[in-house]
Amino acid sequence: MSDAHEATTEPGRGALQGGRFLHDLDEAVGKAVVGAQLPLRLLATAVLADGHALLEDVPGVGKTLLARAFSQALGLTFARVQGTPDLLPTDVTGSSILDHGDFRFVPGPVFTNVLLVDEINRATPRTQSSLLEAMQERQVSAEGITRPLPDPFVVLATQNPIELEGTFALPEAQLDRFLLRISLGYPDEEGERTIARRYQAAEEPLDAVARVADPEELGAMRQAARTVAVSPDVEAYLVALVRATRDHPDLRLGASPRSSVALYRAAQAWALLDGRAFTLPDDVRAMAHAVLDHRVLLDIDRELRGATVSGVIDAVLDSTPVPLAGDAD
Repeated sequence: MSDAHEATTEPGRGALQGGRFLHDLDEAVGKAVVGAQLPLRLLATAVLADGHALLEDVPGVGKTLLARAFSQALGLTFARVQGTPDLLPTDVTGSSILDHGDFRFVPGPVFTNVLLVDEINRATPRTQSSLLEAMQERQVSAEGITRPLPDPFVVLATQNPIELEGTFALPEAQLDRFLLRISLGYPDEEGERTIARRYQAAEEPLDAVARVADPEELGAMRQAARTVAVSPDVEAYLVALVRATRDHPDLRLGASPRSSVALYRAAQAWALLDGRAFTLPDDVRAMAHAVLDHRVLLDIDRELRGATVSGVIDAVLDSTPVPLAGDAD
């Protein structure tokens, strides 16, 4: 994306670059990851909206590979932390060591652009909470000193929703700090055949992933996403969706006001990647499940009777009036 640096806060110009940015990113990451167009677009949405993403799916579907290929394509620094019960907070944030009579702070892996926390639900709650400040404030406070994190800073955390033994469920406060929850799913038959034979062509699939942007270009794209227009009608629509979750009988906890902010910013970034300088109700609807599903809690009795979070959000989408097309732009 050689001319991406020309993207500015001018809405039309940024929107045009957004479509090309997604195309180039998809082409580059597709060299290593098969059939992940939607998860990749959701990751790009999270980065452009200055948010974090929770990759939730069964083992072996390529969550870690996608995160590494995504970082490499954007030219971002990358670090990985493996969630285990004996992982300490200082293993993530860093600690001071005695060096020639003086204490010297050694930064942990959190000081990077993209931090992959693999199997985050295997880390203890104490270690999980060490990420809260980093995710919200983009800084780390250690030993009385606050140190800023690189910009951009994105946490990509993975977890297996099926296996529960030896895991610690993420608290609602932490889940709420993930802009999006993303599921990869299984590839289709042809995609799985491609995955099975790809090591014939290269020992390491990541070697084929080319860089499509630099930090300056990515910064311009993020600024362009912030300027995507959201009409009062679309704004009212997305807030109505969030508020409707708080009164739904199947939920014991609805979405927080932070969810409205997340849905707003995600819809802006999604529209930009579609090559538009304005949002539509369809952008809000496209983001609703990824933004809201992990932020609400089912009523236990309703869950036992077969209610699901996805079904509740579908019901909210169906019952909330959609602005007319002429009013949305």
